[in-house]
Amino acid sequence: MLDPGFAARMAVTLAGGAGDPGLPPVDLIAVCDTAQTRIAEATGLVPAQPVPPPEWIDREAWAKANAVSLSRLLTPIHEKAGADMGALAGPLRAAVGGLATAEAGALLGLVAKRVLGQYDLTLTDPDVPPRLLFVGPNILEAAERIDADPGELLTWIALHEVTHAVQFSGVPWLRPHLAGLLGELLASLDVEVDWGALLRMPSFDDVRGAVDAVRERGLASLLGTARSDILDRVQVLMALIEGHAEWAMDAVARDLVPHVDDLRAALDQRRAERTGLLRFADRLLGLDMKLRQYEEGRAFCEAVVELGGPGLLHRAWREPESAPTPAELADPAAWRARVAPA
Repeated sequence: MLDPGFAARMAVTLAGGAGDPGLPPVDLIAVCDTAQTRIAEATGLVPAQPVPPPEWIDREAWAKANAVSLSRLLTPIHEKAGADMGALAGPLRAAVGGLATAEAGALLGLVAKRVLGQYDLTLTDPDVPPRLLFVGPNILEAAERIDADPGELLTWIALHEVTHAVQFSGVPWLRPHLAGLLGELLASLDVEVDWGALLRMPSFDDVRGAVDAVRERGLASLLGTARSDILDRVQVLMALIEGHAEWAMDAVARDLVPHVDDLRAALDQRRAERTGLLRFADRLLGLDMKLRQYEEGRAFCEAVVELGGPGLLHRAWREPESAPTPAELADPAAWRARVAPA
């Protein structure tokens, strides 16, 4: 649907350049090996394969990886565009692809300067191996900005990303189930191209409506009309994944990151002090929804551990039906009553 190379080049330009990653401030391979062992012990999840080798990269490499992933993800939408236009389908898809490339480049450019680490998993193609990415220039700049030890910050980030690797390797149903939900979501999208809207400048109401939609439903709200029940299931599962990673990294970090409390406080303050423009970008990209996933998922996991210990939380990974429902995410006691009745 889009040109990954052009989107990545545009992203790097908007991000102010690829940045010089230099060398990792600690032995990143050793850090990730230790993280895998400690996360497995804390969560009870046993990865079927080793964690992918960590990659210390610049912003350009990150943008390229994500542009390729985004292109794969949007392929079903591209095929839907103009499906009923006959001979005009080709030109329509070319136009939509050009617009998607420009928009993807702009969105990736906003994120490329801020992202620190990523467990890069292609859900739509199980043959593509996952990657463990650390954006060196951003990590070093963030450490300097918040006056943190770069090695401690990198270790803390690694704990979160390695937890994701352990989750997807240690829970056999997770990747195919999430891929299936994503496939259902994309299949349910009713893609309509409004040529009138494309040929005029957007009004203030158009922009405000788009931002409000993304704030409530995420970026998928801009792709077309999707089944809300599927989107809810995707978002709740992502909240569990992200919240579990937040809980796990904190459970392990006490022994590995001496100043973890200072790190979290500094990063939370930096997040709270975002300018109006960056807050607008967060809403447009759906990143504020991702932050809510961290917060709601972490609160759920912490409450479950208080109710029954880490063993009770481990039950969330037994099968897809064991994951919380949207209502249970806010009511951990109800979830426990369903999956672990007395």
